[in-house]
Amino acid sequence: MRIHSVLVTLAALGFTQPVPGADAPKRPNIVVIFSDDHAYQAISAYGNPLKLIETPNIDRLATAGVRFDRCLVPNSICGPSRATLLTGKYSHINGFYNNTNSRFDGSQTTFPKLLQKAGYQTALVGKWHLVSQPTGFDYWHILPGQGVYYNPLMARNGLLVRHEGYATDLITDFSLEWLKNRDASKPFLLMCQHKAPHREWCPAIRHLGHDKDRKYPEPDTLFDDYAGRGVAEHTQDMTIARTMTDIDLKLKPPGNLTPDQKKQWDAYYEPRNQAFREAKLEGKDLVRWKYNRYLHDYLGCLKAVDESVGKVLDYLDREGLAENTVVIYASDQGFYLGEHGWFDKRWIFEESLRTPLLVRWPGVAKAGSTTRDIVSILDIAPTFLEAAGVHIPAEVQGKSLIPILKGQTPDDWRKSFYYHYYEHPGPHSVRRHYGVVTDRYKLVHFYEPGGGYWELFDLKTDPKELTSVYGKAEYAATQTELTNELTRLRKDLKVPDPDPPETAIAPAKKATVPKKEPAKP
Repeated sequence: MRIHSVLVTLAALGFTQPVPGADAPKRPNIVVIFSDDHAYQAISAYGNPLKLIETPNIDRLATAGVRFDRCLVPNSICGPSRATLLTGKYSHINGFYNNTNSRFDGSQTTFPKLLQKAGYQTALVGKWHLVSQPTGFDYWHILPGQGVYYNPLMARNGLLVRHEGYATDLITDFSLEWLKNRDASKPFLLMCQHKAPHREWCPAIRHLGHDKDRKYPEPDTLFDDYAGRGVAEHTQDMTIARTMTDIDLKLKPPGNLTPDQKKQWDAYYEPRNQAFREAKLEGKDLVRWKYNRYLHDYLGCLKAVDESVGKVLDYLDREGLAENTVVIYASDQGFYLGEHGWFDKRWIFEESLRTPLLVRWPGVAKAGSTTRDIVSILDIAPTFLEAAGVHIPAEVQGKSLIPILKGQTPDDWRKSFYYHYYEHPGPHSVRRHYGVVTDRYKLVHFYEPGGGYWELFDLKTDPKELTSVYGKAEYAATQTELTNELTRLRKDLKVPDPDPPETAIAPAKKATVPKKEPAKP
């Protein structure tokens, strides 16, 4: 009883070191496998009806752990999501709003720093994409900026090194090397962060023929005309039809291949590219060709990611570490695989907003279970801190997922979620917007320029989000309720109004907009 009282008192004061002599459970190791732009539609455990790919190793986490079906991101873009993962805070609190001019403040509190202080060994390998150098890691080995797929330059604790090989394989190998050489007397945090399957979607050379020239089934919104929605959806620049470049489509090769890699690359792509040029495709036939090339390359990247997950899980099994290791697989956001004619992310809409999240934690996470509770990558930091017995700072805006992992969702768990996207003007011309999401509805405010306009979607009657019902009489009560909830969330989360000056972005030199904007719905 006396030891218990001391533990409670120290925890309340924020002390993170275990109390000598206390009969405390062994702190778990933590492995974060974090990919870039991995659509939940491209994980077989999520059951996509188009059956785009099998991911047997990622599926192992679903079989042995919890699959989250409503994991939402607060700002659907790479850098801001990574800042949120580290801090458990929204962009307006952690200071990283966009990929254009934000820089992560490494002096702020992050969960790796707190784990490191509590005696964990910490390592980060792979994509960082936060501009400043990593802090809170004993070892880091990262891609500069976006990095490249083949023969990448990487920074190892600040020293730039050129590596020959494929980025996903290298990130996996360096992660395993660190695990093998760690201090086995201490718990560890490993963040294995892949570049794949980010644009320009370059598969490993061994996977170029992975789909045997499959013709992929098409989403039924591939040729969406955006009727029933407003200016923002019409003026974006992220369509398969218009936006993809010759490098995206592999009509031009990447510039950093070795002679042997280039030979194999040309042997695969050039005969197919020549057939494409001779076909002189137009209209929908051209879009379909681009869609199939895109899916071949994107899914090819995921073959190596799935192999990577398998290698990490196999290592944990072999070394007897699996039983006391939390493993999560997630991505920085969702991604479009042709839905609405799009690739990329950024929107509050489902394919962009939702990210995969799979958690295996033997003895804690209920094996083979699924949940539709609204969770977020905001919740990952506090989950790890609670798992390690570390005090969760008051400024963290996420909540620990441990009760949900056990199948015991708290009665006061969130029923709504706030989203905010800032990067406009910028790549793909997706306008700034914020909104509130519930299990059934989305209320969205596109707030620039000149006050903007609103949209409301009913996911029960319109799961593909094709028609805004904002202003319709039958939704008046719902609209009022959601408006009030959005106001509450913005106040509780301390969202600045207007946007802070640091979110300002210089206008792009070229903008893709129609001559006449469509009427608001």
